Amino acid sequence: MKWSFVIQQKLKAAVLLTGIMLLIVLSTFLSRRNINDIDKSFSSIYRDRLVPAVDMVYLSENLYTKRLILERYLFSSAHSSPQEINRLLKKQNRSIDSLLTNYEKTFLIAEEAKSLQLFKNRVNQYGQLENKILHCVQTGYKETGCELFNEKGSVVFQQLIKGLNDLITIQYTEGQSLVKESKSESSQFNLISTLQIAIAIFIGLLILGLIYNSRITTHDKQPFHLN
Repeated sequence: MKWSFVIQQKLKAAVLLTGIMLLIVLSTFLSRRNINDIDKSFSSIYRDRLVPAVDMVYLSENLYTKRLILERYLFSSAHSSPQEINRLLKKQNRSIDSLLTNYEKTFLIAEEAKSLQLFKNRVNQYGQLENKILHCVQTGYKETGCELFNEKGSVVFQQLIKGLNDLITIQYTEGQSLVKESKSESSQFNLISTLQIAIAIFIGLLILGLIYNSRITTHDKQPFHLN
């Protein structure tokens, strides 16, 4: 009976240890996946949200610089040549194109891709309007060019800034979403870590219990000798 009891105890211990091993393997797998998810979230925050947000600042600066260049050319007493103005505008356009190309390489949600395409269309529209204004000035219709700048040019420029603000809003919203996701994954990782600690403590207690039972069994096996 004692041997039967010992075997049963060992079988129970073996089953428990097997279950614990499976739990450890599963928790380790979940921990690794959780860490990878956290790493991806933080990488996405930097690559897909923070960097484009900084680029938005440069885009805004380039757009206002273009507007200021043309405004000074039309309304100031400075005598810049149309070729010089065209060169300055093209320089800003190249910078804008580069920033937009970099932005397109990031991960874009559906709404963001749509807003970006609309913004690019407005950038092209404003560029065409600039060329038209310069053409008016070069052909002797400066007043017409000034009217275009103040009226239609102002409307298109405001649309550009609104489109840029829409993209910035999306960046902010998606950035917040990624931060919340990272916090959730961090909480899951803490939970798994706590579970692993609990398993380790349980294993320690189980080993102590087995050692204790083993001592009792060994003690029971020893015969009593009466002197």
